[in-house]
Amino acid sequence: MATAYHNLSAYDFDSIPDASEMKFGIVVSEWNRNITENLLKGACDSLEKHGVKKENIQIVRVPGSFELTFGARKLADTRDVDAVIALGSVVRGDTPHFDYVCSGVTQGITELNLMYDIPFIFGLLTTDNMQQAEDRAGGKYGNKGDEAAITAIKMAAITCNLEN
Repeated sequence: MATAYHNLSAYDFDSIPDASEMKFGIVVSEWNRNITENLLKGACDSLEKHGVKKENIQIVRVPGSFELTFGARKLADTRDVDAVIALGSVVRGDTPHFDYVCSGVTQGITELNLMYDIPFIFGLLTTDNMQQAEDRAGGKYGNKGDEAAITAIKMAAITCNLEN
């Protein structure tokens, strides 16, 4: 497993572009709220650490992870943002539901990246059990929300640099 070798919250602070003028949208699933609220906190804290003003972080909540792609599209269509971060948590159960949801969200975020001129960041935890999710939402492997926020800043900076 990759996170056993790389903490999701570990990065070189000085290598992150200035984000003080950037605007971000975050769409977060309400399902597994104990996990997703930690992901959201990690993302917001990381964005703010790199200069993003609180008023430049727009948050939209959706019922479940499958709805992340619709929420992300609506956020991009209605708000002035440089990137959209999708945060959710799907824990494997006894049915194939896990596979369908994970596949749908993965494909949906990929399609949004191809359709829009802003990056959509995949911050979906796909774990076998709740302990793995907790470990990746501020636990021993860091916080996927931190990683998603740093990715969003880097990708927004690439977009801005290509446009200039």
